[in-house]
Amino acid sequence: MADKLNDDFYFSCKQLTVGYNKKPLISDISVGIKRGEILTLIGPNGAGKSTILKSISKQLSAISGKVFVGGDELSELSPRKLSKRMAVMLTERLVPELMTVGELAASGRYPYTNAFGKLTDEDRRIVNEALEQVHALELYNMEISSLSDGQRQRVMLARALCQQPEIIVLDEPVSFLDIKHKTELLELLYEMSRNKGITIILSLHEIDLAAKISDRIMCVKGEYITNIGAPEEIFTDSTISELYEIGSEKYNSLFGSTELFLPASGKPRVFVIGGNGSGIAFYRLLRRLGISFYAGILFENDVDFQIASRLAEKTVSCAAFSKPDEQTIRLAEEHIQRCEYVIDCGCEIGEINRANEILIKNAEESGKTVLRKISEIEKLFV
Repeated sequence: MADKLNDDFYFSCKQLTVGYNKKPLISDISVGIKRGEILTLIGPNGAGKSTILKSISKQLSAISGKVFVGGDELSELSPRKLSKRMAVMLTERLVPELMTVGELAASGRYPYTNAFGKLTDEDRRIVNEALEQVHALELYNMEISSLSDGQRQRVMLARALCQQPEIIVLDEPVSFLDIKHKTELLELLYEMSRNKGITIILSLHEIDLAAKISDRIMCVKGEYITNIGAPEEIFTDSTISELYEIGSEKYNSLFGSTELFLPASGKPRVFVIGGNGSGIAFYRLLRRLGISFYAGILFENDVDFQIASRLAEKTVSCAAFSKPDEQTIRLAEEHIQRCEYVIDCGCEIGEINRANEILIKNAEESGKTVLRKISEIEKLFV
């Protein structure tokens, strides 16, 4: 899928075809981003994201088409000139174990050193500054073999910064990291793009995080690019479901995640009364326990509705900002009568959702067991 290109782009591909051994894998890649923007490649495993990144960083020869960096064609840049403009962090974790953090970071200065690779005082200042920027200066004398995955990634990023690049290309930079270090590293990249004007091109499997930091998204699916656009255009139920070939009812663009449809047995035994986010934990617990349930009465703009409509057997709902009418209330009461239990999720009651308070009261008066705590549910069903 082609993107609209113009001369304002710092980085661009024009009708690029990539592959191996002159055999095309993905064709007609046309995309451009301005200096200081973040382009993220998303898509299934094996779709070709790494092949594209290797091709645009000259790690792999492109089959056809052109790549431009700062107005210069990639194929015309010597390795030394390219290394002064572009730093690359690929998935291969080839890090010499006997090197110290300071030595590894300093290797990023080699494009600027003389034939003997001797560092100047200015080079050492840049190394220290890069390590400090990624919060790794205190690791300076430690051996690489003693570092955690998160620390290694920060040091590798410092090495890239030592090149003083205008663009950084990263292939799945957070795949080995826990959630804390994932967010820290991506925040660092975002800060670099905004504060230093560094252009970032990376691939991510964490599409919820990609939606938060990216200026442009490229959807890679095997032989072709399905979509290119701003996150707001790409992260929709239909686009993501098509890209990853998942049911549209499973991906939720509001939460940027999928819901697991774990099997539920039998007819619904529980009616869950929630709202304003209070019911989400209960919906997921019941589904995990294999308990089929009803949910309501929820407003269609409520965050609870986004999850309940995907997990509940039936969700009784009404339009946003509107009191439920008598027909909706009666439908909820009918579902409650079919159930053994009612869960009161503790949603704050106001004038507009007063009907839920009445449903709980009527359920108790009719002899239904009303549960209010996760522990009560676990004790009952586990």
